[in-house]
Amino acid sequence: MKLLKSVVSLLFILVFLTGCSVEPRPIPYGEANCAHCNMTVTDNRYGAELVNDKGKPYYFDSAECLAAYVAEQPEVGEKAAYLLVTDYLNPNELIDAHSAHFLQSEALPSPMGMNLTAVKDEAAATQMQQEYGGQLLDWNQVVLAVKNDDKFQ
Repeated sequence: MKLLKSVVSLLFILVFLTGCSVEPRPIPYGEANCAHCNMTVTDNRYGAELVNDKGKPYYFDSAECLAAYVAEQPEVGEKAAYLLVTDYLNPNELIDAHSAHFLQSEALPSPMGMNLTAVKDEAAATQMQQEYGGQLLDWNQVVLAVKNDDKFQ
């Protein structure tokens, strides 16, 4: 009986710790709604995620929705444990929004119309710019473009 209590206690602790971990979670495409625009997150080339300091994930259907969310609530963005966007060239791979390279190009329409595509690698972003046109942005420029509603320059 004592062994059973110990096992149950250990399982409870493991479940509790797992539920409270501050880690990114896979975006549940087709099930999650965007925390900003409430649309269903469906395109695995453009999804984004914010994990707050308590480990709660918020999902977004695009980098521009994530940027709008943190622009409207800067304290949430500052306290976030993770701000992640999807690497367009490796769908389902989440990358740090602050180190991502963004191409804003009309040739690559994103779900919410800002035409923002995130990639992990700078050389790949430059190559995509040569192929599709547009301008390269960093995360701070993305947030500013969303604040100013700059669809494309």
